[in-house]
Amino acid sequence: MQPFKKLAGIAAPLPLINIDTDMIIPKQFLKTIKRTGLGVNLFAEMRYDDNGAEKPEFVLNQPAWRKAEILVAGANFGCGSSREHAPWAILDFGIRCVIAPSFADIFFNNCFKNGILPIVLPQEQVDLLMDDARRGANAVVTVDLESQEITGPDGGKIHFDVDPFRKHCLLNGLDDIGLTLAKKPKIDAFEAERKLSQPWL
Repeated sequence: MQPFKKLAGIAAPLPLINIDTDMIIPKQFLKTIKRTGLGVNLFAEMRYDDNGAEKPEFVLNQPAWRKAEILVAGANFGCGSSREHAPWAILDFGIRCVIAPSFADIFFNNCFKNGILPIVLPQEQVDLLMDDARRGANAVVTVDLESQEITGPDGGKIHFDVDPFRKHCLLNGLDDIGLTLAKKPKIDAFEAERKLSQPWL
């Protein structure tokens, strides 16, 4: 998993509440178990018309936000079914951080496991960042995980909270497999000792 330390990028405004996982990645794209290639289908029903052409009014189709790395959204982001394809699609598109007043629990946890930083902030602070995001490519937002600060394009800073263990995992690029491999010397020692003491196993 790619470590997350400091991200400076364009933030896209998506001021909708209750964006569920089917809106993030519709069910017809869940046939794959690969984590790549899903970015093109992110928010498919909002991004494309029935003929597959881009809807020019959707934020991620507009030139100012095509390369957004941060998403500022409304409350209860990621609700609905627990599909892990949702964070896969967000990450594959290039978004590494989602900021909202609240998240659905399973989606929130899946973000950390896939190298995405979900940040919960009070509505008034989200509104400020939403205003910054509406300025497009002229407004770079910086998210610093180590200092737990978001710096707006005008220099204003917002502090955010994050669980210390999840912070450690993101900073060091540790997903569940990485956490297990970090204990490899102890696992090897245990298996070697068991082979001697219980050779019949």
